[in-house]
Amino acid sequence: MVTDPHEKLHARGLSATAQRLAVFRAVMASPHATADTVLSLVRADIGTVSRQSVYDALTLFVEQGMLRRIQPVGSPALYEGRVGDNHHHVICRLCGHVADVDCAVGETPCLTAANDHGFVIDEAEVAYWGLCAQCQHDYRSTAVPSI
Repeated sequence: MVTDPHEKLHARGLSATAQRLAVFRAVMASPHATADTVLSLVRADIGTVSRQSVYDALTLFVEQGMLRRIQPVGSPALYEGRVGDNHHHVICRLCGHVADVDCAVGETPCLTAANDHGFVIDEAEVAYWGLCAQCQHDYRSTAVPSI
């Protein structure tokens, strides 16, 4: 399994530009990051880079299977480096924190549709919603006790 970003890009016939490498490093360092977060991380890493360069790199990496793009309802797209295992996500309704959840049962796509309507299904996307531990704590701390 190739882990070096240079080698990952070259294995797919892609140039390992400074911008692409910085985008890849940013997503790997900050899973479930928005494109704006990636842009900030890249600028902190290598200096000036255009928003379009970051979006182009993210799109290319998703197309190449190097990154995964998820878009929880009501949220901007998020990018992560965990690919190929069809894992799921748990999302906090208050703060938006996202964490990985391993596949519920079995192998890809982890869920079997009752009726596939003739599709060849290769992925199932599940989002679990709730309150993260910190938001639960904050909610309990600020709740007014009933009399």
